[in-house]
Amino acid sequence: MEFDNQAADPIGGLDLTGATRRTLITGLAGGLGLAALPRFGLANGRKLKIALSNSYIGNEWRIEMVNLFKAALQMEPYKSEIEGSYYNSGNNVSQESQQISGMIAERADAILVDAASPTGLNGIIQQAHARGILVVSFDNVVTTPAALKVNTDQFKFGETLAEWLVKKLGGKGNVIMVTGVAGTTVNQQRNLGAESVWKKHPGIKVVSRFAGDWDSATAEKNTASVLPSLPKVDGIWCQGGTDGVLKAFIAANRPLPPTAGEAENGFRKFMVGYMGHKVDGLSIGQPPYLVLVALELARQVLNKKYPRKDITIPFPFVTDATVKPGVTVFPNLPDSFFADFTDSGPDAVVKVCVDAALHGKPCGGKLTVHLPKA
Repeated sequence: MEFDNQAADPIGGLDLTGATRRTLITGLAGGLGLAALPRFGLANGRKLKIALSNSYIGNEWRIEMVNLFKAALQMEPYKSEIEGSYYNSGNNVSQESQQISGMIAERADAILVDAASPTGLNGIIQQAHARGILVVSFDNVVTTPAALKVNTDQFKFGETLAEWLVKKLGGKGNVIMVTGVAGTTVNQQRNLGAESVWKKHPGIKVVSRFAGDWDSATAEKNTASVLPSLPKVDGIWCQGGTDGVLKAFIAANRPLPPTAGEAENGFRKFMVGYMGHKVDGLSIGQPPYLVLVALELARQVLNKKYPRKDITIPFPFVTDATVKPGVTVFPNLPDSFFADFTDSGPDAVVKVCVDAALHGKPCGGKLTVHLPKA
């Protein structure tokens, strides 16, 4: 699936292109402890204008995330309350900044930002805040306090994967690190979390570190290129594209070592048995539904129903002992599909249908997103 970096697809039957499209934007701007936002609530019964500024569309996770946003806009309460649009900037900081500038000019109410840089957008986001626009930064967050933050604990993500590997390996062995998209906050924090664990366990040797860009095909290609030069690999630490890494090991006739990775459907298939192989694994999800949490936070803050505060949600995880077909792994869906598009259990943040993540189609009934208690 491809998305134009500048033009939006129609949402809810509306042609959201050009100037008309730019008017259908809601921005989440606003900072902790900063000036109050003047444009709260549904002024004169009009819909809130909320836009999604997405920096990167080069992997399945981002496609699912954008699809969930599209689906939400076609479901209540968002269908009746929000006019939305979305932009993809091709991981280009300058392009994303220009797009946000256009949203400011068209007087968005809120902007949701999955940023290309933790610092490169701070200036334009501060401008949005100064204009009374609410900005909510999620996933790859920015550093300016002018934006609210919605995320999991990315340092803990990397740390947890590393700690699981250390335990599996008894504190000794060769591991590879497959990192994410360079320059992003998520990549930086996950790597720092892992490094904090390796420093405590000198018996763990990182024999190779290379980017997988959170993409299965990229991770498979890059793994295949380095494997011939590597000694025995006892463990895999992978931010994303985990199933691609494992496929490269199979192609190289290498045994599959204990693997700590993301929530790709293919990785979880290997955890239950796939392609004649079964792997000991820990799968932690950076859920695509973070965009729905950001959207709900914007809606409630703008309607004065929730305080302006950052939100950290727990990341869903499974092991090879707990993964369940049809619940946390989907045998009939693509390997690159992220299986944590929805939450599960009695305390689920959000439950949403597969079609929302796959095709941006609405699910039946109302969409309920549970924010943490204020």
